Amino acid sequence: MSTPRSATATDAVRNPRRALATVVAVVFVDLLGFGVVIPILPFYVRSFGVSDVFIGLLAASYSVMQFGFAPFLGRLSDQRGRRPVIMLSLAGSAVAWTIFGLAAEFSSLFGVAAGVAVLFVSRMVAGAMGGNIAAAQAYIADITPAERRAEALGLVGASFALGFVFGPAIGGLFASDAVVAVARDVFPAFVPATPFSLPSFAAAGLSLTSLAFAAAFLEEPARSRGTAPRTTLVSQFADALRDPRLRGLVVAFFLVSVAFSGIQVMFIPFAADVYGYQETQTAFLLTYIGVLGVFNQGLLVGRLSRRYRDSSIAVAGAVILLVALAAIPFSPELGGLLPALGGPAYLTPALLALLVVLALLSLGNSLLNVALTTLVSKATSAETQGSAFGVTQGAGSLGRTVGPPAMAALYVFTYWSPFVAGALLVLPILAILLGIARRRFDASADVDAAEGPLPPSETDGGEGSDR
Repeated sequence: MSTPRSATATDAVRNPRRALATVVAVVFVDLLGFGVVIPILPFYVRSFGVSDVFIGLLAASYSVMQFGFAPFLGRLSDQRGRRPVIMLSLAGSAVAWTIFGLAAEFSSLFGVAAGVAVLFVSRMVAGAMGGNIAAAQAYIADITPAERRAEALGLVGASFALGFVFGPAIGGLFASDAVVAVARDVFPAFVPATPFSLPSFAAAGLSLTSLAFAAAFLEEPARSRGTAPRTTLVSQFADALRDPRLRGLVVAFFLVSVAFSGIQVMFIPFAADVYGYQETQTAFLLTYIGVLGVFNQGLLVGRLSRRYRDSSIAVAGAVILLVALAAIPFSPELGGLLPALGGPAYLTPALLALLVVLALLSLGNSLLNVALTTLVSKATSAETQGSAFGVTQGAGSLGRTVGPPAMAALYVFTYWSPFVAGALLVLPILAILLGIARRRFDASADVDAAEGPLPPSETDGGEGSDR
């Protein structure tokens, strides 16, 4: 009889705490680089004199490549190791960001078409290398016992949120006139120093920093290597959809990505059209959501996972997310139900209602995403963790390809429709999760009936495990 995975996970590395801290730091620095470029991307595209449609196409090109490469990199990490795949992805990201910063130079030398083509090449390379998250999640599953896995995976989610909190601020700093002026004095003449190139080079530097950190401190976990034959992307997805343990989770990842990515894109137009906010105010709202995400995924999810089953947390997250999505477009009307408040003039009842709804949105998304990831890790064997995470991340990337253009079309039709559509997409996710929760409850009841009454010290629910 094989040894349970949760009993041997912490033996995979010499120092599990340091290994966990290292991989979370690597993900954070890499995502920080991604966040650096967010403020300048739309303006960079417009500097080429092309339509704003290209902004959406660039986002789609990234997600399509991530969809194609995430399962491949996940399977490769099963066969060749987590550490080399993570390092390969970080090196590729550094190359992609460097090319991105040089696109304007190509445009001046070879024409606008060449410059735009370079933008697409850089985003496609970055998307292909974006599959390193699957390897990082699998690494955490390798070194973390099952009962602590939700808490550990929540730290990865928190590093995502922190990257999007601090990254845009750093990007704005590198794009500022003062920093650009200093760079032009310091850099040699052949290195472009513009508000667009400097944030791109900063992102490349952060990826290289993360690569050096991984090379120095990230050890490969001792585990069984997968020996499955080489398979195609389509066959990996077909296998996952045939597997009753993974089928619903893959569908859930796709649907939540369609809903949430579309809402992310359309929230800023909503805030501008309904609340009259400009870039600064919407940036504060996004920072507010990011800070809440850090707290929810870094602290709250871990504590809840010790008390409740992962399937129960996922159900709760789906319900909260559904309510928040449906409430966003009607937050001004909800604010009208609140009494007049004292304090700053800008803190209107409508804004207070929006802040409450956004807090629910962050909470629901945090609970749902971390719990879904944990359920995937527990539904697969030690040898196929990377492949499973690669498939689910690929499903998420496909959803992020479909969601933004679909929700944008709905927004043109009527401003509230993308948010309501997002809420409706959560309904099948909720049905899937309720089915998983019911099956796990029935399985737990069967085990308890077969084993008889538990000793008093074992009647606390198993520290949140899905037994």
